[in-house]
Amino acid sequence: MDIWRRLKSDYVYIKGLLAISATSKMLKADGDLLVSDDLEEKFDQWPERVAFHFEGKDTTYAELESRANRFANWALCAGLEKGDCVALYMGNQPDYVAFWIGMLKVGMTCAMINNNLTGKGLAHCLDIVDAQTIVTTADLLENVATAKPHASKRLQIWSLGGAVGDGALDMNALMGSVSDKRPERKYREGIKSGDIALYIYTSGTTGLPKAAKITHIRTIGFMRTFVPACNITKEDRIYLTLPLYHATGGICGVGSALQTGAAIILKDKFSASSFWSDAKKGAATMFVYIGEFGRYLMNQPPSPAERDHKIVKAFGNGLRGDVWREITARTGIEKIVEFYGSTEGNVSFINLDSTPGAIGRVPPLLTFKMPVRLIKIDPVTEEPMRNEEGFCIDAEIGEPGEAIGPIKNDDPRLRYDGYKDQKASEKKVLHDVFELGDNWFRTGDLLRRDKLNYFYFVDRLGDTYRWKGENVSTNEVAEAVSSFEGIEIANVYGVEVPGREGRAGMAALTLDRQIDYAKFFEHVTAALPDYAVPIFLRIQTQTDTTGTMKLKKVDLVKAGYDPSAITDELYFRDEDARSYVPITPELFKDINSGKVRL
Repeated sequence: MDIWRRLKSDYVYIKGLLAISATSKMLKADGDLLVSDDLEEKFDQWPERVAFHFEGKDTTYAELESRANRFANWALCAGLEKGDCVALYMGNQPDYVAFWIGMLKVGMTCAMINNNLTGKGLAHCLDIVDAQTIVTTADLLENVATAKPHASKRLQIWSLGGAVGDGALDMNALMGSVSDKRPERKYREGIKSGDIALYIYTSGTTGLPKAAKITHIRTIGFMRTFVPACNITKEDRIYLTLPLYHATGGICGVGSALQTGAAIILKDKFSASSFWSDAKKGAATMFVYIGEFGRYLMNQPPSPAERDHKIVKAFGNGLRGDVWREITARTGIEKIVEFYGSTEGNVSFINLDSTPGAIGRVPPLLTFKMPVRLIKIDPVTEEPMRNEEGFCIDAEIGEPGEAIGPIKNDDPRLRYDGYKDQKASEKKVLHDVFELGDNWFRTGDLLRRDKLNYFYFVDRLGDTYRWKGENVSTNEVAEAVSSFEGIEIANVYGVEVPGREGRAGMAALTLDRQIDYAKFFEHVTAALPDYAVPIFLRIQTQTDTTGTMKLKKVDLVKAGYDPSAITDELYFRDEDARSYVPITPELFKDINSGKVRL
């Protein structure tokens, strides 16, 4: 980078980061500003503007708030009280957003649960936030029923629309009789900005999802961040295909519109084949992505539709540098704002000058504003390396290191609120890092930085990997796999596949008898969400463990699924055959070339 480009980049980042910082400057954890207060002010500014365009129908801001008010008044009539946690288990639709806004209006919290979860996983998500009420839709009632036998407390199930059964209550019947008037603020009196508003779930090393505590101050920050970063105005139309239970889509994407009076063109799910035509129909000016979307779009045959639209910008995370360049070349979209950050953490980056592949840059003048450090990690133990004095060691330029951030609960940007489970929260805190008594948040992610202070994502540490835009817990998958008769030990990990983002799931199995791979296919497909089902299997005669009986994975990850380099039997999940089939040299080649669908 020459001196003029560097100065231009410095200007862009200093101006942009200061503007982003200003959006939360007046927010204080002990303040009285709540999400409901913030949004009610916005609803009053542009009641007639379109908030959502969904399945051919427009919903105005006035209509969105009217619906939220009905949900709020429904909650009061249903006997719910301030401080109660209500679980939301629903697919993408405007009512999803209206519901959690409604709960916050009357001082309740809302748990936004992945609607792919069933059985024990769903019950666990309800139990850890003490949610005894769940709101769902008729098409998901069967899923909810699978959780009832595993829930620790009796569930009150409300069904929004359609027939009800199996103990579910008809929400529409009550909704029709309640007022759509704005509830009085007294229902949320006494709640502070630093109190919990939402629970959003993340995968962890415990084998089941963890409920991240999202406070009012944090929610407002999520909603405001991308407004200055992407120069979002009321004239924008944001194309949103991400699930609304994700922070990226459901809070950052939705919030960017609610803060500005922009419109959201909402889809129930992402479709690569119809993406550009749908964007054109909706007159979209921008979209929100996760990295996998970019690859899916670029795997489609080039067509004139890629440029026959009004989209000029996008924001999201996980976009690979090579895919980024291809998107820009094929679509003409140059303003791509990549960001990095965890739902629960205090470490974040944002790429403001659209440098392909980078998650952001910290100009030297602003290091005091973004005091993130990368520290050396032992590749075997995955624990921080320490010097003779017992303190952590900074990674060198170009060397991967775990990203950590100082915890300062009086600063909205550096707060760490953690999870509902206090033990899980503590596991993410590193003590005595650079001086005695200091506390830092562990991201669990390896990053690297270059000499210009651009940062790049490298990999995830620990027992999770990312596939199809979801964080997958190896322990959760191992538990489901091991419950199949004949499997003695299941060692689950993620492996790289050429041309694919993230890591595909692989399980090294030790068997005590021969198994039926077609029946195993059906078992794991029923037991796990699609993104968590192992793609590859490796059959071992014995399992390697450490001295403390932990399963070894490093060599397995490196070996991957190459039949020419591995003597163990290897299998591939074949969806057409509905079974796991042997990996031959020909199949291995087809997988790596992208000919075979994963």
